[in-house]
Amino acid sequence: MQKVYDCSVDTDLLTGFRLAKVSLDRNELVVLPTDTVYGIAANAFSPKAVEALLNAKGRDRTMPPPVLIPKVETLSALASDLPLVANQLAAAFWPGALTMVLKAQRSLEWDLGETRGTVALRVPDHKITLALLEDVGPLAVSSANLTGKDAAVNVQQAVEHFGDNVAVYLDGGASPKGEASTILDLTQVRDGEPIRVLRKGAISLDRIRSVIGNVELEVD
Repeated sequence: MQKVYDCSVDTDLLTGFRLAKVSLDRNELVVLPTDTVYGIAANAFSPKAVEALLNAKGRDRTMPPPVLIPKVETLSALASDLPLVANQLAAAFWPGALTMVLKAQRSLEWDLGETRGTVALRVPDHKITLALLEDVGPLAVSSANLTGKDAAVNVQQAVEHFGDNVAVYLDGGASPKGEASTILDLTQVRDGEPIRVLRKGAISLDRIRSVIGNVELEVD
């Protein structure tokens, strides 16, 4: 049976945080708050846990989840062939509502699905989730909703989507932005190709253009 912990109450926060870590270690799923929308999280280095996440959302391996990381410095540990603009965007918008798709480090022992050698990374701007990431490391995190449904912007909506498929729900109140992150594909920038906008979101394209200089931005 799922358990919901109100993170505005100190005792609930401590208990929920501890049980979230235990559940992730057991390859179970956890719902957590972020600065954009609520996320459903799994151990990124456990194929079993990632498979459970995709199954809970009603997705297959062709839709791999993004990975949340605790700080900008983790970027180079998980991504390779970083273009300069990736570091510029990270400095400008992390922690925050920007997800960047980059080439993954070949040495990583994980299976997020059919990623074609890429990984989508973000540092969220939410103290509860950042603290959890600092403790447990990178997490595979997708928006807390069934595929085709609206993303949860409060914990009650997440419970309605997933019920007992999630072991622990961390209730951080209403999502500050209530809008998903902007997703940029930077995998071909080193080859002279433009940055592709895979999803418009909480960070406007005008703000992104103010950072990327002469790099072209292509909106699908």
